Amino acid sequence: MKLSWRRPGAEFVGTFVVVLASCGSVIVDSQTGALGHIGVALAPGLAVMVMIAAVGHISGAHFNPAVTLAFAITRHFSWRELPGYWLAQLAGAISAAACLWLLFGRVANLGANQPDGTALQAVGLEVLVTATLMFVITAVATDTRAVGQMAAVAIGGTVALNLIWDGPISGASMNPARSFGPALLAGAWDAQWVYWLGPLLGAVIGAALYQALRMPARPASARDGPVADAEVYDEAVKDR
Repeated sequence: MKLSWRRPGAEFVGTFVVVLASCGSVIVDSQTGALGHIGVALAPGLAVMVMIAAVGHISGAHFNPAVTLAFAITRHFSWRELPGYWLAQLAGAISAAACLWLLFGRVANLGANQPDGTALQAVGLEVLVTATLMFVITAVATDTRAVGQMAAVAIGGTVALNLIWDGPISGASMNPARSFGPALLAGAWDAQWVYWLGPLLGAVIGAALYQALRMPARPASARDGPVADAEVYDEAVKDR
């Protein structure tokens, strides 16, 4: 398989927009109080939703190293492409944080995630919310029986839902890139390991759980759609 810059390029753009909206909403609310908790939670979910619609057919719209790892482990994504995706996602997150730094300064630590409780509580919550997110992603993106047209809404809605209930405690990052970008530029490294271990572990758990629950694939002649179980995530999205 020939590797192309277009797929990592789409991941860079998508991750940039998601991190810009996620961290930017925290910064703007800290300055103005105009968004409130619900607004801060909705902004990343809406960003994920629109960017899945925009570039999902190009890269599969991961925007998240944890999602890419989980898809690779569950054989919906090529290990060969994983380093390029991770680099693009981290670069997109750092670039978004740099833009916010230039525009606002280091207000609110550029929206960096920091746990409100203990680090152990936060890592447990990150595992839980990321597993929930990855369960939904795996369901709508890899199972031909799911309503593919609703994938963007389902995934973005799950991001917003998790932020509504867990955002005030762990930050509900669900995404190592989203946490790493602002932490790097703001120097806010408190419990940064939480936002790597929790999402990476949670994503693998969520994907594996859906894989275990889904019904065995029917013979090719009986399938409703052309996408087989072994095909990668981005091909499933494209075929919808």
